[in-house]
Amino acid sequence: MSVTIDLTGRTVLVTGASSGLGRHFAGVLAKAGARVALAARRTDALAETRAAIEAAGGSAAVVAMDVTDPASVATAVAEAWGALGRLDILVNNAGVTATRPFLDMGEEEWERVIDTNLTGCARVARAVAQRMRDDKRGGAIVNIASILGLRVAGQVSSYVAAKGGLVHLTKAMALELARHDIRVNALCPGYVETELNADFFSSEAGKALVKRIPQRRLGRLADLDGPLLLLASDAGAYMTGSVLAVDGGHLVSSL
Repeated sequence: MSVTIDLTGRTVLVTGASSGLGRHFAGVLAKAGARVALAARRTDALAETRAAIEAAGGSAAVVAMDVTDPASVATAVAEAWGALGRLDILVNNAGVTATRPFLDMGEEEWERVIDTNLTGCARVARAVAQRMRDDKRGGAIVNIASILGLRVAGQVSSYVAAKGGLVHLTKAMALELARHDIRVNALCPGYVETELNADFFSSEAGKALVKRIPQRRLGRLADLDGPLLLLASDAGAYMTGSVLAVDGGHLVSSL
């Protein structure tokens, strides 16, 4: 039996929507009928995302947001709420990474990753959830974590720490916000093929990594569509505090 996810009449805020997963997620949600507020620091790139969504028949608004700046987050959430009339769904996607051995990681680089990927997500979620609580109509929050929040890899200690924290933050938020009918879940992608990592995965090291994935392939952006829509829509109405890995079996591969 097939299930069609219809988000007509729903409103969504997507952070980090200027490129990569965020841009893709915004398009998927708009295609399902949602009106989308696109948030990131680079408003020129957001304008391109909006144009693509509108060309496909969707509806989108643009708000400038730096998730590491509390004032920017407060202003952007207020603008998004005003532009769309309310927010039903938050996709907490903004993130950065740093590849460096732990012993060589500087304080500034460490703090940049933690502040963006963990504190920034908490900051945006709090601002949105407060409005959802006061609006008394509930909502859904989808935190974009990673399989590296569940299992570690070398030379990405700050990223692993942030995503592991985000997984546990998701569960803590779910526990506290359930009484307000706000669901909070985490989506944990595995390695997904993008333009940014194409060169690595065509290298010998990249090919060796792919061989360790039980399905013997990288994820595709489209592989995340169903899981995202499940967590964002009423199809997942009885799911909160869940951590959903989409990784081709990578987490269950043998050590």
